[in-house]
Amino acid sequence: MFEGVFSNKKILITGHTGFKGSWLTLWLKSLGADICGYSNRVLEAPSHFSLLSLTDIRHEISDICDRSRLDETIADFKPDVIFHLAAQALVHQSFRDPLTTIQTNALGTATLLDVVKNRGDIQAVVLITSDKVYENKEWAWGYRESDQLGGKDPYSASKAAAELIIHSYLRSYFGDTKTIIATGRAGNVIGGGDWAADRIVPDCVRAWTNGQVSMIRNPLATRPWQHVLEPLSGYMRLAEMAINNERHINHQAYNFGPKSDVTQNVQELLSSMTARWPGSAWRCETNIEKLAAPEAGLLKLSCDKAHRDLNWHSAWTYEETVNYTVDWYKAHAEDTNFDANRFGLEQIAAYCESAAKQKVN
Repeated sequence: MFEGVFSNKKILITGHTGFKGSWLTLWLKSLGADICGYSNRVLEAPSHFSLLSLTDIRHEISDICDRSRLDETIADFKPDVIFHLAAQALVHQSFRDPLTTIQTNALGTATLLDVVKNRGDIQAVVLITSDKVYENKEWAWGYRESDQLGGKDPYSASKAAAELIIHSYLRSYFGDTKTIIATGRAGNVIGGGDWAADRIVPDCVRAWTNGQVSMIRNPLATRPWQHVLEPLSGYMRLAEMAINNERHINHQAYNFGPKSDVTQNVQELLSSMTARWPGSAWRCETNIEKLAAPEAGLLKLSCDKAHRDLNWHSAWTYEETVNYTVDWYKAHAEDTNFDANRFGLEQIAAYCESAAKQKVN
């Protein structure tokens, strides 16, 4: 995939120590990219980034809202491509700390764009927001990129605000620059190495690894489940096209989600996971459900635009998504010599093989 376009490219990844950021760093390193990561911290163990032992990258620890430090890093590293993933990514955490969520997600994005607008040597900027930027009306069809933005919780509002900030900066400062900028909005992402609290898969894995029953808040909630490699391939496709100066993607937003037949709710996801993890079990805890922050019941994306403009669609089936996710966690739990780097590269190779067979990208 990507025909060698990232080889020897200098790539800045904000949020590189996070779940998606660490997978993206691993993938781009395997393609010969020179990586500079910029994050506010390395997550406490277990951490996918730490497990990968990526010592051959430049590693900057700082706040995305620290304009002078970010400007200094970009001026010194001189990236060809920037992937902006730095974010407070948890809905429940946004209820506990809305101000930090808004600062990180909205003002952090503004800070990056404010630095980039003064530079003319960056080929591509891929900005990552969320499927939750849409005003969720819980309808049965997928949201399109032109649908109304909104946010009923601090996290969604912070991401919708980031989109408005992006739009204003693009119109005000990037009208005739050579830098191609595009936005990616991804659905619910699962995969090995996610250890965040209040997320269905890592919560279950923690319980099952300790021989416990996992407690579930909302078993009937439906989400666009996809493996972490799916949206990452979409983000990388945007960067590839920008490097190749395919300007029809400039200032465009794209949804990255599973195919329309992936409509499984939490209960169905757990049934698939427990079938592959012997001895695992779950139940709905009503006390947790009462205390939980409000959650959407139904959320779907339309990815027709990405298919049309980028020749992108998901490469793995729902079953493959679950299997590759569970296999990673089981190997981590059971293999004392677990090599996250090798295991991850094997899954990336399997994904690329599936994508090639389906002529994706």
